[in-house]
Amino acid sequence: MITMLDVANKAGVSKATVSRVLAGTRYVSEKTRERVFKAVEETGYRPNLLARNLATNKSQSIGLVVTNTLYNGPYFSELLFQAATITEQHGRQLILADGKHNAQQERQAIEFLLDLRCDAIIIYPRFLNPAELDEIIEKTVQPIIVMNRRLERYPQNSVFTDHHQATVEAVTYLITHGHRDIAFITGAPHSPTGSSRLSGYQAALAAQGITYDPLKVAQGSWTLQSGYSAAQKLLAGGGDFSALVASNDDMAIGAARALKAAGKRIPQDISLLSFDDIPMTAFFSPALTTVHVPVKEMIALTLQKLLQMLNDQPVSSLPPFSGNLVERDSVVAGPWK
Repeated sequence: MITMLDVANKAGVSKATVSRVLAGTRYVSEKTRERVFKAVEETGYRPNLLARNLATNKSQSIGLVVTNTLYNGPYFSELLFQAATITEQHGRQLILADGKHNAQQERQAIEFLLDLRCDAIIIYPRFLNPAELDEIIEKTVQPIIVMNRRLERYPQNSVFTDHHQATVEAVTYLITHGHRDIAFITGAPHSPTGSSRLSGYQAALAAQGITYDPLKVAQGSWTLQSGYSAAQKLLAGGGDFSALVASNDDMAIGAARALKAAGKRIPQDISLLSFDDIPMTAFFSPALTTVHVPVKEMIALTLQKLLQMLNDQPVSSLPPFSGNLVERDSVVAGPWK
């Protein structure tokens, strides 16, 4: 096995000089640096990154914890693309850890990234609650930012969208366009985002004096198939509705297939509205009216906060992001207009 000492002998320098060159310090002349890199290339030396991370306590990497239930869909693709792109722009490597199926496994994913000496960690939680996340932040030296969750004790360590208010505004938009019989497809059970969107739907109805009807609500699980099945259930329930709100775009696309199979025209018979604004929505027929969730902006702010914390700069809590309604072709005026 080629060692750092072999590189030092080849370059005619000390082992300490090789270590300084590989660590990127400025206290080595350019001529010496070139000799060391040439020796590394000629010997085929590969530094032990974990050992170097332990020695320097830095890895130039950012960890990201996401549960695998989010992997199956374009929303995660957008999240991962933006995280990787913006991390690269800051000269760092992104390391993904799977939060799997429960809170304990999410904790283990965080611990895995800490053991790798990631300089900072982004958590997109599915199972850990705000109190548990606050406790992890309190006990961890590395900077942590939590996405998509409002924290009580460490609000400056969270970046999130107000899904409840975004849904209130979206459903109110339908009501002002003449829809009062509005069906709703929820997110996955026990999903904080799904719960917030359902409560926003209920609040918007109440604010307009419309009685909440549980028969107009069907359970989804963020997937195309669940949107299709939920729409079938709503249609079979016998209740009339002139508009349907799906808690994400994937379910809206699945629901559209069920509506069309039942002979319902979109938007002439049933208007359709959804959330996230994945790229496909603009090219779907009809193009979907949807609430844009600013994933790119949220990731950019998250990385900005982490870099400030790594540089020992103070960070402050900020108001939540708001979703913006993107009006396209899937909503028209309803019977009460």
